[in-house]
Amino acid sequence: MTVLHSICVFCGSRPGRNPAHARNARSLGKAIAEKGWRLVYGAGDVGLMGEVARAAQEAGARTMGVIPTHLMAREVGKRDLTQLVITEDMHERKKVMFMNSDAVVVLPGGAGSLDEFFEVLTWRQIGLHRKPIFLLNADGYWSPLIQLLKHVVDQGFAEANSLSFFRAFDTTEELLTALSAALDQPAAS
Repeated sequence: MTVLHSICVFCGSRPGRNPAHARNARSLGKAIAEKGWRLVYGAGDVGLMGEVARAAQEAGARTMGVIPTHLMAREVGKRDLTQLVITEDMHERKKVMFMNSDAVVVLPGGAGSLDEFFEVLTWRQIGLHRKPIFLLNADGYWSPLIQLLKHVVDQGFAEANSLSFFRAFDTTEELLTALSAALDQPAAS
């Protein structure tokens, strides 16, 4: 029996200034479909969210979008998904996305993507899950964040092992190789 893995992708509702980020989002979406995985994401049809979703759909992936009511217009809630879940608030959105995924991938984004990353990182730190968390650090986008987290550890506000709760990759290909390997491990909780 084939297990359908679901990949939660947190990313920007804007495209950003670097066109490589949109290319990487499309590449990830296409790869999710090619591997037979399901995309779980924020249901927007704008920015990197729209790029990853459209690429996944075009390549035949199942898609689950989760969006709070108040963002339907702002993020142009995508209604042609396999499954669309409309939540009351942002916290419920993150929880539904996370609970319906086997792994988390964080592409470039802003405050919302940081919030999503820190929430799943915190849940991992306090032992609520063991799902893999991956950052796509293309062109060093997340390097300042990684340095900040090292600083937090150096200053004694987190254990050194907290840096092992996520992995960063410079290319989509490296990330996908690690993601495939992680999903081949026994099921994460």
